[in-house]
Amino acid sequence: MARDATALALWLRHANAMFANEQAALNALDAAIGDGDHGANLARGFAKVVTKLDEATQATPAALFKLAGMTLIGTVGGASGPLYGTFFLEAAKAAGDAATLDDAALAACLRAGLAGVRARGKAEPGDKTMVDALIPAIAVLDGGGSLAKAAEAARDGAEATKPIVARKGRASYLGERAIGHVDPGATSSAMLLACLAEAS
Repeated sequence: MARDATALALWLRHANAMFANEQAALNALDAAIGDGDHGANLARGFAKVVTKLDEATQATPAALFKLAGMTLIGTVGGASGPLYGTFFLEAAKAAGDAATLDDAALAACLRAGLAGVRARGKAEPGDKTMVDALIPAIAVLDGGGSLAKAAEAARDGAEATKPIVARKGRASYLGERAIGHVDPGATSSAMLLACLAEAS
């Protein structure tokens, strides 16, 4: 399936709606092990992305991803802005000049985004971060699985952060007290991939 910028913009619009609806739930997750503003930050950031989408049409997937990345970095506070921004900026680089992205090209963009997040956050699997949701999702895509299956893997990956001691971010200060809480970044990453599956 080939997706142009218009089709991929639908992904970002779905994400905006998702984060608006799940803002309180994400804030609650974050309140347990962080600042309590993860949902509010993402809701604000993706609302700004959609505002910019409404102002001008992006010609290519790369232009769309770059717009999203720069907007999130400039709008979202805490670690989420730089991490999600980097995810989309690296995806933009991987998209290149292509007018459309087929399944393999989209997977390559997501893989590049994951690599950017790992490099920026210095996060490894099992650190109780968004990486724990993204890695299993990308593995599904690399194995030829569908976006729906990748979204399921991301959800499972997020849930698997519950018994983990956090090794990155504010949650790492809590030590074993972070056990029993799902990582909000992994949860929001799983939501983002669920929106992509829904929009495709």
